[in-house]
Amino acid sequence: MATGLENLWIYRLAEDLEVKVYEVTKTFPKDELYRSIDQLRRSSSSVSNNPAKSGTEHYHKTTTKEKLRFLGIAKGELEETRRGILKSSRKKFLTKNTATDIFDKYTVLMKGITSYIRFLELNRIEKQQKSLTKTINCN
Repeated sequence: MATGLENLWIYRLAEDLEVKVYEVTKTFPKDELYRSIDQLRRSSSSVSNNPAKSGTEHYHKTTTKEKLRFLGIAKGELEETRRGILKSSRKKFLTKNTATDIFDKYTVLMKGITSYIRFLELNRIEKQQKSLTKTINCN
């Protein structure tokens, strides 16, 4: 049974998209190995690795502030990957349909990460308010 990070659909989608980017970049021209291919693979990997940094073996020990920081980094890498996919289509490394499909899935992922960030922020505020209420009631 999956626990922690594996239960986050955004993490699973990020991993699936990383594999997809890896697969489609296999067809890029060989002279793009240290340009488009490397950049797309690294940024797509970072999209799934940053939520993992807020998770994996330290998932329950990581603070909300740390999780938010890693998720923010993931959003930046996600946007870099989306833009790279579109540029690859314009360079004719990918078909427009393939690029659009990947871009759209990354858009869904961006919305999911943004929603998860809001959820974490609201939970943090709620905990702070409860703590403050306890402090006031004790005095």
